[in-house]
Amino acid sequence: MSIPFAVRKIGHAVIFVSDIERSRRFYTEVLGFQVSDIYDGSMMPGGMVFLRCNGDHHCLALVGDKGDAANGKSLHHIAFELATIDEVFRARDHLVAHGTKITFNGRRRAGCQVAVEFLDPDGHHLELYWGLDQVGSDGRARPWEEWRQKTTLEEAARIAPPGQDTTIHDAALRARIEAATDRPA
Repeated sequence: MSIPFAVRKIGHAVIFVSDIERSRRFYTEVLGFQVSDIYDGSMMPGGMVFLRCNGDHHCLALVGDKGDAANGKSLHHIAFELATIDEVFRARDHLVAHGTKITFNGRRRAGCQVAVEFLDPDGHHLELYWGLDQVGSDGRARPWEEWRQKTTLEEAARIAPPGQDTTIHDAALRARIEAATDRPA
C-alpha cells in the first residue's frame, strides 16, 4: 500500500493540566521551556500556553482545566509534521478515502501551521501539519494580527500569513484545487 505522504517527526503534543499557571511554571522554571504564545479563556476554554524548546513555535502546549474533572491529566492531541503543504492535501484525501473522521482542516491561529486534524480508531485527536512558524533567537513569535486562521486547506493555501509560502507544487493537485475553487492556488 502506497501512502501519499511521510510523517517527518512528532511535532508537538497538547495536554490538559489541572492548574495552568502551576504547569507553566514547572515547564519553564524546572524544564527550561520558553513561552511562545498564550490564549486566554475567550480563545480556548481554560486558557492555553504554547511552549517551545527549539525554534518551532511550540513543541508542547498546555490547556487549562475548565472545570471538567476528567480534563486534569489527559491528552488533547499529538501532531505529526509533514514535509510539504502538498502532502497535507494528499494526507486529507488519503484519510477521507479510508473513512477517517476529519475534525478540522485549514490553518489555526498561533503557530500558523496548515493542518488536517482527525480521530484515530480509539478517538484520539491527531494532527498532520506543515509550515509551523519558527521562533528566532530574538524570542519573538508572529504577532496575532498575522495569524490568518482559515477553515479549509484551500483557503489556508490561498490566504497565507506574511512570509509563509503556500505554493502548491504538484501541478495535478494545484489544478484540482483551482477547479474546485475556481481561483488560483
